[in-house]
Amino acid sequence: MGSTLLTDSIIFPHLRRTLCTSFFDSTHVGGYRSLRHRFLYKACISSNTDLSDSVARRKIITYTAAISLSLAPIPSVQQPAKSEESVLSEWERVYLPTDPGVVLLDVAFVPDDLNHGFLLGTRQTILETKDGGNTWFPRSIPSAEDEDFNYRFNSISFRGKEGWIVGKPAILLYTSDAGESWERIPLSSQLPGDMVYIKATDEKSAEMVTDQGAIYTTSNRGYNWRAAVQESVSATLNRTVSSGISGASYYTGTFNTVNRSPDGRYVAVSSRGNFYLTWEPGQPYWQPHNRAIARRIQNMGWRADGGLWLLVRGGGLYLSKGTGINEEFEEVPVQSRGFGILDVGYRSKDEAWAAGGSGILLRTTNGGKTWARDKAADNIAANLYSVKFIGDNKGFVLGNDGVLLRYLG
Repeated sequence: MGSTLLTDSIIFPHLRRTLCTSFFDSTHVGGYRSLRHRFLYKACISSNTDLSDSVARRKIITYTAAISLSLAPIPSVQQPAKSEESVLSEWERVYLPTDPGVVLLDVAFVPDDLNHGFLLGTRQTILETKDGGNTWFPRSIPSAEDEDFNYRFNSISFRGKEGWIVGKPAILLYTSDAGESWERIPLSSQLPGDMVYIKATDEKSAEMVTDQGAIYTTSNRGYNWRAAVQESVSATLNRTVSSGISGASYYTGTFNTVNRSPDGRYVAVSSRGNFYLTWEPGQPYWQPHNRAIARRIQNMGWRADGGLWLLVRGGGLYLSKGTGINEEFEEVPVQSRGFGILDVGYRSKDEAWAAGGSGILLRTTNGGKTWARDKAADNIAANLYSVKFIGDNKGFVLGNDGVLLRYLG
């Protein structure tokens, strides 16, 4: 890479179908219209879970009884049902106007107006909020609409009123007016890999990363970019494979995940989870590291104190010893119920949340030394992929099928 680039069990099937059809035909995005819909929703969700026949039968009977009771007239003086708040202690689910199957990937807010934010995902999903994330509506960006492509928008970042969005196939969007309008910045067809991350760093400046380890910076609104590393990760590994990096010979040339620290350091996990890599500003190459854990790595990121957290496939969570880049990790017991943990997000130096498969939510209040399971999302049939905090009091958990949780605090 040169110094410059990028210019241009079947249980009561009939009853279940009746309940679910009734529910989905009569409810609407944003909540339940009546108490009956609340029970119908629970019955539908419960009938899809992996339970024994006897347990599932009891649940269906219970919900049927509850539904019949709910058909009785409700006094007008009764307070509105707060269905989600009664279930989710520190998180509430926000229902989104998205198609089934959409995976949410990133969220960001305008620093000067924390009520104004954007939410990205697969299937060309861009949503906008102007009330702090309580409600979201689809946002149309003409320059990002192409009948030949179905974009996956991977990352978004703001600094002041300037914002950036990157996606796959290769697309780069820029705004200078807090997202009121977006322009498309041309990119070179020689871009190595897919853009997976972007960070707004200063006025008209940003830092962009591809899944092949290319890091580029711009200081003129994206018209020119400068390479921050001298070669791709594949090239680095070809030079260093004899130095003892286990699994490097099977490397496919792409990252599985990449995370940036506030001071500009990166940690990335290889596509097969064999090993991980780090990079610090000024280094000419990515630095590969052997994993010290038998199981393959799922994801890695930065703690609030500057150390690393590491997740392995199958639900294990590890913390590095001390701060900074360290190859020594200690396992922390977690109640993951056998489901994989997919991401960790720090709200403060002491408090962090971990999320994962089948609605797993874990919380620590001592920097990660101990974790307790929060049952907030146990009844949400979704995998939770990402935990994002914007300041102390605003946070979101992003999942598949358009699942979004908002932090209540």
